Amino acid sequence: MEQQADIAVIGLAVMGQNLILNMNDHGYVVAAYNRTVGRVDEFLANAAKGSNVIGVRSIKEMMNVLKRPRKIMLMVKAGSPVDSTIEQILPFCEKGDCIIDGGNSYFADTIRRTKNLEEKGILFIGTGVSGGEEGARNGPSIMPGGSPEAWPLVRDMFKAIAAKTPDGSSCCEWVGNGGAGHYVKMAHNAIEYGDMQIICEAYHLMKSIGFSATEMQTIFTQWNKTELDSYLIEITADILAVQDADNTPLVDKILDLAGQKGTGKWFSVNSLDLGIPVTLIAEAVYARCLSALKDERVIASQKIKGPSATFTGDKMAFVEDIRQALLASKIISYAQGFMCMREAQKEYGWTLDFGTIALLWRFGCIIRSAFLDNIKTAFDKNKDLANLLIDDYFKTVLENCQASWRRVVSQAALLGIPMPAFSSALSFFDGYRCARLPANLLQAQRDYFGAHTYSRIDKPRDQVFHTNWTGRGGNVTSRSYLA
Repeated sequence: MEQQADIAVIGLAVMGQNLILNMNDHGYVVAAYNRTVGRVDEFLANAAKGSNVIGVRSIKEMMNVLKRPRKIMLMVKAGSPVDSTIEQILPFCEKGDCIIDGGNSYFADTIRRTKNLEEKGILFIGTGVSGGEEGARNGPSIMPGGSPEAWPLVRDMFKAIAAKTPDGSSCCEWVGNGGAGHYVKMAHNAIEYGDMQIICEAYHLMKSIGFSATEMQTIFTQWNKTELDSYLIEITADILAVQDADNTPLVDKILDLAGQKGTGKWFSVNSLDLGIPVTLIAEAVYARCLSALKDERVIASQKIKGPSATFTGDKMAFVEDIRQALLASKIISYAQGFMCMREAQKEYGWTLDFGTIALLWRFGCIIRSAFLDNIKTAFDKNKDLANLLIDDYFKTVLENCQASWRRVVSQAALLGIPMPAFSSALSFFDGYRCARLPANLLQAQRDYFGAHTYSRIDKPRDQVFHTNWTGRGGNVTSRSYLA
């Protein structure tokens, strides 16, 4: 059979189909395969009708139509389906072929797969693809990592189909070896969790003090013309404008029980492994978990009474406070994501270019936001920047927002409105700028009950001490560790 396809895509769900059509638009011939082969025929008869897409009905047929070195992109569910699909492909592979995992795989799995396939002479790319259905079709953010030798094989194609910034730069660049690409995508999704939660908290607070969906739609539309300019603010305004069949807001009919696919949880767990406090992001994950306790919450709402206070202030002035609290919390969400990536590169032996990563997220992805340009500028000025909070631009914004931020968190507490992300973001801000935290007492407690030792402010940090606090203990100490 003639070798005519530039790449094969396995998996014809919404992302796979739209990536194929995007590739086709840019002149690449794609072989389309799906385990349920009927979906191939359906795709060719409908969305891909009249295109140059080649439908194939077996792995063998797919491999036969590919130009060498062959490039096969998997758009299948993360986890065992990826491993199973790779096992099906391997018998037909030759040295130098390249397998690409474009799903939301866990970065440690990508590290393992890269190593295992390279030992067999097969190149592997684990790439984040962000932007949802619209991004896949018209230009996503693409974050590839894996076997460095594989990058030249797909570079031109990936850069062509990726989103473009106004100056024409592609939102696609090689991230790093091993699992770096999927780690950066995991960080993207974790920031997305935080961003979505703080927007929901702003919505909840405004709704609780009497704003209608129509009024909030106008507010979010106006906010999108400020520093909050972003995809998620834009779509929130769109959502609030949609009416149900009875001319009431559709959003009010949606069950308040959030789903998740795991990337936020993965990131939060990994942050604990690395000892990095991504508190806002973790609270965003837990907020979804709390939402899942719907039946328990309904019962609790009938049995547990909160404050009876009502808001009596200037509502429009308070809306501006909420906007500034949202902006400050949004900065914390991104700062925590970059903190974790900074530590991950040390742990896993990567060299991440944080300015480039900010550029990759500028267009095409879910967390695209106007101030990503400011993040890129911050890392361009100082590639070793420890935290965005100490960059001049972000430091000034946070300082200017903090009075509003504190009023919002305080007022929400008085009204009994849960603000887990807003309040944890503010606590992180205060903790990070605090030169002395009460961990000295914590260390004394640990030494008291477990002889875990402590360091002193007037002695070298690597010198440890133990006190016999009661006069009844001994001088034997326990081994200790730092998070």
